Amino acid sequence: VDSIQTVYSGQISSIAGSVNQIKNSTLMLVNAAKKSDTALFIVGHVTKEGSIAGPKLLEHMVDTVLYIEGESGSSFRILRGVKNRFGSTNEIGVFEMCDTGLIEVTNPSAFMLEGRNLDAPGTVVMPVLEGSRPLMVEIQALVCPTNFTMPRRMSAGIDQYRVNMLMAVIEKNAKMRLYNYDAYINVAGGIKISETASDLAVITAIASSYKGKKLDSRCVVLGEVGLTGEIRSVNGIDKRINEAVKMGYTKAIIPNVNLKSAMQYENQIEIIGVSAISQAIEEALVK
Repeated sequence: VDSIQTVYSGQISSIAGSVNQIKNSTLMLVNAAKKSDTALFIVGHVTKEGSIAGPKLLEHMVDTVLYIEGESGSSFRILRGVKNRFGSTNEIGVFEMCDTGLIEVTNPSAFMLEGRNLDAPGTVVMPVLEGSRPLMVEIQALVCPTNFTMPRRMSAGIDQYRVNMLMAVIEKNAKMRLYNYDAYINVAGGIKISETASDLAVITAIASSYKGKKLDSRCVVLGEVGLTGEIRSVNGIDKRINEAVKMGYTKAIIPNVNLKSAMQYENQIEIIGVSAISQAIEEALVK
C-alpha cells in the first residue's frame, strides 16, 4: 500500500491523511492481512526530522518498522529496522539504486571507499558500527583561511554541534589556531554517523587539512574525544578492527583503553593505542 497517507475510507468522516483516517485505515488493512495470512507492506511518508508522518500509534499497530536512508544525490541506500517483533533491530541492509531497482551491496565497505583520493590531505577512514555491522567510511575535512568576520563551520553526515565542540578541543589541546579558518566536514557516500567513536577521525582529518599533510592511507582512526583532549573507549572494537583487517588496512589508531580487546589482531595489523589527541595526530600524519 503506497502510501498510507493517501488511503481513504468512507466509514471515517475526515479527509485522507488525517490522524483518524491513517489510524483506522491501518487497522482495517492489518486485520485483513491477518485474516488472509498475507504479508502486507505499508509505505508511509516521513517528516523533515525523519520520523513517520502521522500518529505515533501507527508504529505500534504494525509488526516491523523499516526506514530507507540516503542522500538524494547518492545511489547508496541503507535499510534500517527500528522495530521488529520477530527479530533483532541491530542489523542493516545496504543497497545501491540501479536501473532495475535496489540491488544489495555485498561489500559495502569497498563500495563506500571507491574513488577515494589517497594523496589528498584531510581524508581519513574509520570503521563505524551500523547496528552490529561494521562499515568502513571516509571522513573528509577541508580547512582554509576565511574572508569573513565569523568563520563558516559546516558538516554533512556528522552533527554540526559535535564538530564545533571538537574544533574547540583542537584549539585548546592541539594548539591549532582555527578561529580564523573555515571548516567543512563531510562523510563520503551520504552516510550519517551518530556515534561518538568518529570524534578522533574528525579531529585527525581537520589537523591533516590544516597542516597540509596527508594521513597514512592504510590507517584507520577511531575513538571518542573528551573536552580535555583525552581519548575514551569505544564499543565493538573487535568487530571494527576485524573489518579493517579484511579491507587490507595495516595500521589502526585506537583508544589506549581498548588495546587489550584489540590485541588478538596484533599479528595482522599494527595497533597503536593513544590517550591524547596530540599523540593521535602525530601518529596518523605521514612523517
